[in-house]
Amino acid sequence: MSSQGFLSKFEWGAKSLRLFLNLWPPFRGMGVRVREISPDFRRASVELRMKLLNRNYVGSHFGGSLYAMTDPFFMILMMKRIGPEYVVWDKAGAVRYLKPGRGTVTAHFEIPDDRVEEARRKTADGSKFEPVFTVAIKDAAGVTVAEVDKTLYIRKKK
Repeated sequence: MSSQGFLSKFEWGAKSLRLFLNLWPPFRGMGVRVREISPDFRRASVELRMKLLNRNYVGSHFGGSLYAMTDPFFMILMMKRIGPEYVVWDKAGAVRYLKPGRGTVTAHFEIPDDRVEEARRKTADGSKFEPVFTVAIKDAAGVTVAEVDKTLYIRKKK
């Protein structure tokens, strides 16, 4: 999803974006639920409930669902934090499965002010910047079942 995509044409507030994402068919079908997007777009919380259609052959969460629940959030948070004069998109992602995920799992995303300022500094001369953000997916006991690294592409618009 690029920052010139269909959804970015609308000015989304945190509440309306959360509602839209919760109704979005890919998330809805997988059992992904956006629990929170902070009004300042600094944080987001997402959960994935265990359902018949997102289990793998051995009865734990399907790895694709675990990855997909994390897919757009760092990009969206950075887009909203850094502003419309920047191009922001997901460039790469990697997932490390640490243990089988069962039950409801959660991911908490955060982009602190210093990471936004770092992106502004590194792109001030028109250069691209490709920061990596990591999120842990945890089970109900707080045990990390997977870690996802997301690489963003950020550049000031010409």
